[in-house]
Amino acid sequence: MTTTSNSLSSASPVSQLRAVLAVDAASGLAMGAAFAAASGPLSTLLGLPRGLLLELGLVLLPFGLFIAWLASRPVPPAGLVKLLIVGNGAWVAASVVLLLTPFVSPTPVGTGFVLAQAGALLVLAILEAVLLRKVMAA
Repeated sequence: MTTTSNSLSSASPVSQLRAVLAVDAASGLAMGAAFAAASGPLSTLLGLPRGLLLELGLVLLPFGLFIAWLASRPVPPAGLVKLLIVGNGAWVAASVVLLLTPFVSPTPVGTGFVLAQAGALLVLAILEAVLLRKVMAA
């Protein structure tokens, strides 16, 4: 009996990279839309400045579209994926630095949210880097 697997682990490195990029794009677009549309209520919940959330939302929307474009390419351009990985790393670092500054006073939910999204993005950046290396080696 022959079995076929549609799991991500059996997909080609390019397909895996495109899938991770699609998750990155979807999460960025969702967070951008939420920040842009609900910066006021989220500011109250997270204890982060409304203006900061609104501006981040407006930045994340086109950035998410850019990542979606990368994910839609048959083979995502390596240089642009590298740029994304660096950008994701910078976002993770900025998220941690934000919590260490006296400029914000996040609620416990806000602190947890900032750390959780930074951790999730770190995982995506690592996956993107590992998969890009596999794509380039193929």
